[in-house]
Amino acid sequence: MAGPLAATVEPVTGRERRKRRPRPARLGWLFALPAVVVYLTFVIRPLLLTVQYSFYDWNGIGAATWTGLDNYVRLVTDPELSGTILHAFELILFFSFVPVLLGLAVAATIRQIAQSRLALVARTVLFLPQVIPLVAAGIMWTWLLSTTGLINQLLSGIGLGSLTRAWLGDFGTALPAVGVIGAWVQIGLCTLLLLAGMSKIDNSLYEAARLDGAGPWREFRSITLPGLRQEIGVCVTVTVISALASFDIIYVSTQGGPGNATMVPGLEIYYLAFAEREVGMASALAVALTVLVLLCVLPIQRLTRDGTR
Repeated sequence: MAGPLAATVEPVTGRERRKRRPRPARLGWLFALPAVVVYLTFVIRPLLLTVQYSFYDWNGIGAATWTGLDNYVRLVTDPELSGTILHAFELILFFSFVPVLLGLAVAATIRQIAQSRLALVARTVLFLPQVIPLVAAGIMWTWLLSTTGLINQLLSGIGLGSLTRAWLGDFGTALPAVGVIGAWVQIGLCTLLLLAGMSKIDNSLYEAARLDGAGPWREFRSITLPGLRQEIGVCVTVTVISALASFDIIYVSTQGGPGNATMVPGLEIYYLAFAEREVGMASALAVALTVLVLLCVLPIQRLTRDGTR
């Protein structure tokens, strides 16, 4: 009986076997299709249109005139336009390096008192600028840094009245003052990211280092910093992008002034497109800014990735 029955069973071919297999990849793309359509429509398409507009002289209403690379040549040769990019790189010192360095120091300090209520209060207070709208932060700091603001009042109160000035209205101090606002906003995010990274470092490494006679600085340099390589990369990436794409704080506090002392690419793009009606030039500056962001961020990501292998 077994022989005839076995003969009636037809072998399953490879093609039929493949048909019976589930298609998780195709099913996944089906679920992702709405998000992909939205991304292509509202991100990729505007990006491609911006690149197209950058080769034209267009006021946003009338007919566009092909100019080739003239907008990009002007971007390099015009001191006012190239100066905005230099200002953005100067802001990296305040928006990125200062928050990361201070965040490391503050996070290491909070880690030492992690079980106390003071640590919880410190984390909350430091992260507060992240939940405050940047417009509100800009207005608040504009009041603090005005000629009659709290900063000048404190300087006068401790006998340093000669140092008082309109911090946001002085050509020499306007850009650093804006940088201080950005550093204040970013330090809380960097501190929390670094604290999260410190929590994953094995405490036995610190105990072994103390048994070998290592001090706090040696522990920080040999254990904490190598263990935070990925978190530091994230902090630097986020803050560098924030510096290069800064707009809100500067628009509220200085609007690019005095003169062009605090003019940055994001604000210049806004003025070119909506005030001066030079959509082509604004698009060229936007494309250049995108390329600069990628050139700054990709090496940071590569270094971080290499450090985690």
